[in-house]
Amino acid sequence: MNEAIRVENVSVHYGEVHALDDVDLTLNSGSVCGLIGMNGSGKSTLFKVIMGMIKPDNGSVRIAGLDAAAARKSGRVGYVPQSEDVDWTFPISVRDVVMMGRYGHLGFLRRPRRADREAVAAALERVELTEFADRQIGQLSGGQKKRAFVARGIAQDASILLLDEPFAGVDKRSEATISTLLRELAADGRSILVSTHDLHAVPKLCDEAVLLMRKVLVHSDPDTVLQPENLALAFGLDVMDRT
Repeated sequence: MNEAIRVENVSVHYGEVHALDDVDLTLNSGSVCGLIGMNGSGKSTLFKVIMGMIKPDNGSVRIAGLDAAAARKSGRVGYVPQSEDVDWTFPISVRDVVMMGRYGHLGFLRRPRRADREAVAAALERVELTEFADRQIGQLSGGQKKRAFVARGIAQDASILLLDEPFAGVDKRSEATISTLLRELAADGRSILVSTHDLHAVPKLCDEAVLLMRKVLVHSDPDTVLQPENLALAFGLDVMDRT
């Protein structure tokens, strides 16, 4: 497998708050990795560091051999944000959201060509949103919104996809659609990093998992990471039974 993401000795502070502490993480292409941790554990901060949206206080990030900013500019990384990070009132259609993924492929005039329109149409079909293409993005259901942003990453042809809580507040159909897509994309050679609170879904969805509490506590196969003694490190001793 080719190395897709390498995070080395990354630390991030927000004033007095220590968000990430000396994080080391390496992910290979062709796999789905679950990022597990309680609220405030640093999952969203780690995503934003990998995306080049936040500069760490120390440490480095390499994406397919490039630094985070260069990888983002080249379109190698796709990002599905949490719902609260998006202005759903913005007057933009679902098709336009997905077309944003083609920005790096457009010519000097930034006008979509036939290949761009075909890529967007194929991505919408893959996430089962073709009939909603002209609808304002905020009019979609929670699950449909997440699927629209997954479609953006597909249209972008990103080799690495980061999904921040993609299953939060989504319907079962969207959860199943997104999960199937992520497995298909990994089989195509993409690297998928997905944060989730749904511990029951991790073994079926993910090839590996990372337990985060401002630093990487455990990085292994899902069954190992989800052992009660490991979960207790991040969530405390009163861990709910997963059976």
